[in-house]
Amino acid sequence: MRSLLGATEIREIAARIDLTPTKKLGQNFVVDGNTCRRIVKSADVTKSDIALEIGPGLGSLTLALLEDAARVVAIEIDSRLAAELPLTATSHGFDASLLTIIRADAMEIAELPIDPTVLVANLPYNVSVPVLLRFLELFPSLRQGVVMVQSEVADRLVALPGSKNYGSPSVKSTWWADMSSAGNVGRSIFWPVPNVDSSLVKFVRHLPAGDEALRRTTFRIIDAAFAQRRKMLRAALSEIFGSSASASQAIERAGIDPTLRGESLLLPAFISIAQQLP
Repeated sequence: MRSLLGATEIREIAARIDLTPTKKLGQNFVVDGNTCRRIVKSADVTKSDIALEIGPGLGSLTLALLEDAARVVAIEIDSRLAAELPLTATSHGFDASLLTIIRADAMEIAELPIDPTVLVANLPYNVSVPVLLRFLELFPSLRQGVVMVQSEVADRLVALPGSKNYGSPSVKSTWWADMSSAGNVGRSIFWPVPNVDSSLVKFVRHLPAGDEALRRTTFRIIDAAFAQRRKMLRAALSEIFGSSASASQAIERAGIDPTLRGESLLLPAFISIAQQLP
């Protein structure tokens, strides 16, 4: 009979493999099966999906994914956790042959043995944004997903122009996908209990906003606009365009007021500015 992991068992597995959760790797393990099922349900995982999980840890979310997906591909940096995961799946009534484990750093992954269709992950707080953007860029087969991140990161990912949380992650993520909030998660469902709140962010992919060359140029504009977010665009982009006057002219050609700040622009406006570069 298939079952998910509970808090006591998770601690027992950690003790058996001599694992002490580390802050460096962002290891806060989910110990509540109902929360894992809620996350999988939020991602609309079906039996036709190849689910990708980043940082499966002790396997709480992995088992919930195996309940609903056709296959699960899990990327795990810790060799002890990677070795334990198939044993945990088997001992809980799951077919471990449907689980592919890749022992690697997610920030160094460039390809996968199978094209994933949905991403579901409890992302380490310190690398959550770069990991998410990297996987949206590299794996266009990902049609949607739900990631659990620090609440302040979630706020930035779903923020709209004019909000104090609106910044480069808010804009960059929309190059590939529509981002939305999928609710909050209590601290008590983690072991060890983190000192920050967590939230769920859902993404649904759309066609990319342009080709790779345009993306790189646009992201350069976005980074400059938010590097000193209180500066007007003409000042923030002066280095890229050579001078404040040149930047002002380019921004005006894009149909945008050069006295605005980056925090007031949506992605299409940044693209229009990027297209003014030679």
